[in-house]
Order: sequence, then C-alpha cells, then structure tokens
Amino acid sequence: MAYTTRRERCPLGAVETWIFDLDNTLYPESCRLFDQVQRRMTEYICDRLDLSPDGAAELRRDYFREHGTTLRGLMSVNNIDPHEFLAFVHDIDLSCVPPDPALVAAFGQLEGRKIVHTNGSVRHAERLLDHLGLSPSFSGIVDIAAAEFDPKPSLAGYRLLLLRHAVDPRRALMVEDIARNLAPAAELGMTTAWMRNELDWAAAEANSDYIHHLVDDLAGFLAAAARLQPGGVKRGAAMS
Repeated sequence: MAYTTRRERCPLGAVETWIFDLDNTLYPESCRLFDQVQRRMTEYICDRLDLSPDGAAELRRDYFREHGTTLRGLMSVNNIDPHEFLAFVHDIDLSCVPPDPALVAAFGQLEGRKIVHTNGSVRHAERLLDHLGLSPSFSGIVDIAAAEFDPKPSLAGYRLLLLRHAVDPRRALMVEDIARNLAPAAELGMTTAWMRNELDWAAAEANSDYIHHLVDDLAGFLAAAARLQPGGVKRGAAMS
C-alpha cells in the first residue's frame, strides 16, 4: 500500500499546492546519499575547528540535536560562513540516487504547484531535481538561506514560503521525512504527509495528531492523489 490516511483535512483531490522536503523525501533514504553530506560536514569541522574525525562527528551530532541543524550550531557557536559550509557539504556524487520513472510519471499526472522546502541550499536542490528528472514539475525552492538560516521546524521558512508563493495553507499539503518538521505546517493549516522511515531522529513524534498521512511509496501516493483530482481518471488512462 502506498499510503495510509489517519485523518482527513484537505481532501487529496482538492490540494492546490504540494510542498516537498528534499533529502530522504524525493529519493529513498536507502540510497544513503545523505551519508555523503554527513561525511562532508565532519570533514569541514575537522578542517575548520582542528578536531579529530571522531570529535568532529560528535560535534556534528550534538549541534544537530541542540540547534536543529549542524550549520545553525556552527554559525551560532563558531561564527562560520554558512555559504561556504553549504557549498562544501553539498559537493557530493549523486550517482547513488537511482532513476525513478514512476515518480516522474506521478509528478507529471499531478495537478497543482510543487515547491521544495529544504534545510539545504538552492544549488543542492537544483542538482537533485535535475538528476531525478523532476525540475520541470517544480515552480519554486525555499532553502535555508531564504529562511535566514533559521532551519525547519522554525516557523520562519514556512511563513516565507506561504507569502512568497501566495499559498493558501488550507489547500496545501507538505511531505517530509522528519516527522517533527510537519508540526509547523499543520499549525499553519496545511495537510501533512510523513515519509515513513526507520531513522530514530526522523521518526520521533511520528504518532502525533499533526500527521495526516503516512507514506510508504511517494510515487504511489502522488499517483493516487492525481486520480482523485478533477479529470484525474481521464489523465491516468491517457498516460497508461
């Protein structure tokens, strides 16, 4: 089964704006791409703060827990340049991310605007969308720099997204792999969908009332939503 609905807010067929996290959401966590990002973070901390690899990895994890992102901790405590950091940590090999024709097809069938909301950079998002063949489907990216480096789940980036793209939250749905990052979306009136995964830090709060859908297969979830939209059955038949 592609997804489970816990409770209904905005019906899937009535969603006008689709908001997606990037890492471990638009591609499977199992391909381990984010492991590369974490290794680059550790390498950056080693070089800039003159720490051992073990010490740098521990600091990376501590900053993530205490500040929401490692970057935020490095900015607050160590006054590092966030643009330099993001360029360094996102200099990674995307070849481990497999093609997903079913996901591309589902995005092609789904009506409505699609926007990325990420704690990464615009450049990282653009590279991944190009690699996945999804760039034509997306109309906007709200990254960590646009949110003035105040990471999800801080409300700042969510409010900026709604304002910048004139989004009605009552007709918007957000998909995320980190459950707690859906709390602000729900608070602002959005429907939420959690990409189910086994990472302890991502699954924390996954049983909360603010999560409306549990998604196991993003392509299947979006294809099912497309069929519920006006004209969806006809579109699905035409593309089958």
